[in-house]
Amino acid sequence: MSQPLAERLRPKSLDEYIGQKHLVGEGAILRKMIDSGRVPSFLLWGPPGVGKTTLAQIIANTLDTPFYTLSAINSGVKDVREVIDTAQKNKFFSTSSPILFIDEIHRFSKSQQDSLLHAVETGVVTLIGATTENPSFEVIRPLLSRCQLYVLKSLDESDLKELIQRAITQDEILKTRNVKIAEDNALLRFSGGDARKLLNILDLVITADLSDEVVITDKIVTERLQENPAAYDKAGEMHYDIISAFIKYLRGSDPDAAIYWLARMVAGGEDPKFIARRLVISAAEDIGLANPNALLIANAAFDSLQKIGWPEGRIVLAEATIYLASSPKSNSAYLAIDKAIAYVNETGNLPVPLHLRNAPTKLMKELEYGKNYIYPHDFPGNFAEQDYMPQETSGKLFWTPQQNAAEVKHVDFLMKRWKKRYK
Repeated sequence: MSQPLAERLRPKSLDEYIGQKHLVGEGAILRKMIDSGRVPSFLLWGPPGVGKTTLAQIIANTLDTPFYTLSAINSGVKDVREVIDTAQKNKFFSTSSPILFIDEIHRFSKSQQDSLLHAVETGVVTLIGATTENPSFEVIRPLLSRCQLYVLKSLDESDLKELIQRAITQDEILKTRNVKIAEDNALLRFSGGDARKLLNILDLVITADLSDEVVITDKIVTERLQENPAAYDKAGEMHYDIISAFIKYLRGSDPDAAIYWLARMVAGGEDPKFIARRLVISAAEDIGLANPNALLIANAAFDSLQKIGWPEGRIVLAEATIYLASSPKSNSAYLAIDKAIAYVNETGNLPVPLHLRNAPTKLMKELEYGKNYIYPHDFPGNFAEQDYMPQETSGKLFWTPQQNAAEVKHVDFLMKRWKKRYK
């Protein structure tokens, strides 16, 4: 059985490598390190099909060093340790550290990533990790700090066109088919900057045509694919880009833009629960006390989604999206908790005042736990002024209300009770 086109065209050297000129072009940082023969451990972050695995293989070939590959999908801690042991034994036969390439390193658990630390730190292996996920979220901090990070970009139009020409003129099979590219808009559009996807589409279209001369047009490509798949990679970088846009337009009170990005996620096959969770977060972070009902609506949408399922769940998400985008905004609660956490980190574990402590035992009562506590319900309006924070923190304000109807109402309520605090 013939290899896939993408595999047959996999570059063997940097001169054959297409794209990522900012990293491997003449004078680029990674190119300089490869040419010098000294490459540190690093991570390659980018969408699928941009050449992460290929680049790692080229580096190993260029440096003439042992190359070990692990896939995070089917490798455990035992596999990692076995490879490291093998690399350590073989290191004596190479001037450069063996390269350990881990594809989809973001799928490695914390314990799996921990097992790499010593080998990377001591130079037993040079780690090259490939990920479609943001390493800040998916790679443990100690490992991240020991690796350089290089961001790979989706291939641009000129890169893709170069790849098409290379395929039809240099591939051992396609160059015998007399292929002519009459139109390439559909090829470029459907590929979405993914070289592997582009070559798969090209291979599909050409192999389906049994004529002596293959003429590729936009119409033929579209018909062969039968549908227009949304350019959305729910497992890669675009996943984060689109959810980021979605949240920003919710925050920016633009319901039409928010619905558009919601539609992009729905059409792309995003996990509906992921969207619902982001709606709940947005309701608390960006709307907050300006409209507390937003959190109730977002939670109701999450619950309803789980009850009714898909595709009707899209309606629930749409309703919540429009409601949140159209709501007044306040991040006062978000700012308050972060301010309070920062203060706690600065001041440490201040003691709870004695009058606020529970006194379930005789000894605690003798130590005056709970003494002088004022029970608010014994007073008019169910309120009595007293200190509720440690002495060192007395009078410290963390919540700064913002100018919206709901929070102004809260402030009016509090000013009637805490006259000295809220002025």
